[in-house]
Amino acid sequence: MIRNGHGAASAAGLKGPGDQRIVRVWCDGCYDMVHYGHSNQLRQARAMGDYLIVGVHTDEEIAKHKGPPVFTQEERYKMVQAIKWVDEVVPAAPYVTTLETLDKHNCDFCVHGNDITLTVDGRDTYEEVKQAGRYRECKRTQGVSTTDLVGRMLLVTKAHHSSQEMSSEYREYADSFGKCPGGQSPWTGVSQFLQTSQKIIQFASGKEPQPGETVIYVAGAFDLFHIGHVDFLQEVHKLAKRPYVIAGLHFDQEVNRYKGKNYPIMNLHERTLSVLACRYVSEVVIGAPYSVTAELLNHFKVDLVCHGKTEIVPDRDGSDPYQEPKRRGIFYQIDSGSDLTTDLIVQRIIKNRLEYEARNQKKEAKELAFLEATKQQEAPPGGEID
Repeated sequence: MIRNGHGAASAAGLKGPGDQRIVRVWCDGCYDMVHYGHSNQLRQARAMGDYLIVGVHTDEEIAKHKGPPVFTQEERYKMVQAIKWVDEVVPAAPYVTTLETLDKHNCDFCVHGNDITLTVDGRDTYEEVKQAGRYRECKRTQGVSTTDLVGRMLLVTKAHHSSQEMSSEYREYADSFGKCPGGQSPWTGVSQFLQTSQKIIQFASGKEPQPGETVIYVAGAFDLFHIGHVDFLQEVHKLAKRPYVIAGLHFDQEVNRYKGKNYPIMNLHERTLSVLACRYVSEVVIGAPYSVTAELLNHFKVDLVCHGKTEIVPDRDGSDPYQEPKRRGIFYQIDSGSDLTTDLIVQRIIKNRLEYEARNQKKEAKELAFLEATKQQEAPPGGEID
């Protein structure tokens, strides 16, 4: 059980300030390749109560019901813990959500997105809690799924970048990636993400630096926001007693210049939400200049500038992008202790490509069978559904 340092009353459960009852909410899942869709689900769940507990399944359970996870359970526990709306993480949560689990953790109800989660034998994993009236639903985030992200990695195209039109080749591939013959499930598929100002407002803290806080600036792609990024930002956060961490995200074309191939896998709008969901980040600069300029440092009144141990690629004119903070004596290199990079994640996916495609086909086939069975149950006796 991993807690994120909230009050004992909330953790223990029943009473909060003014003796009001604390509403404890349960979410669970694989949380593999955590993206802003997962974060948005947890944000919505947290808004339904006062204290959010998230159960994360083991590698063994996921392999049994779904197929091989991309990240290990330890990596997944840590990723969920880094999401700012999560109060507590429960490792090794059972794949099927039961009333026993809710009662054990003193939770009022559980929350899941408006998609379906099925066991290896095609049963709804939330059946028991739904029947008991202890289930709430939140809206699934359109335009992102693990299936889609895996598809982008496997198809070398830049169609997902923010200024690119979706090519017919990418659309055709996206439409068919991991799809089972005979139909398309409304849940396992690919759709396009549409950024709105409302979504950014929901994810942003809305807080400006306060007197006495240390303003720390970091910059990068933060692509496929992963445990390597979390470890780095956690170390940066430890540099001050009261840190205010600003993350500068580079434009897609800039990232492609220094990373090549079809990077970034996630476009700038998607990367913005992923980073804003992290508890160690206070603010994001959307489309930050590659070189950390005097203008930027002065504007945000930056005290420290940090970079990890990854290679620093020169700017287009061959200059060091960190020459100004170095000149001011405020540049620090941070060793996060993690060697995980976006490249390594993509390599994990490519290595297991066939397994992931088979997993998606199997998952979609189960969903279609479940939909068909539901339709049969809803059909009037002796009649057809119109």
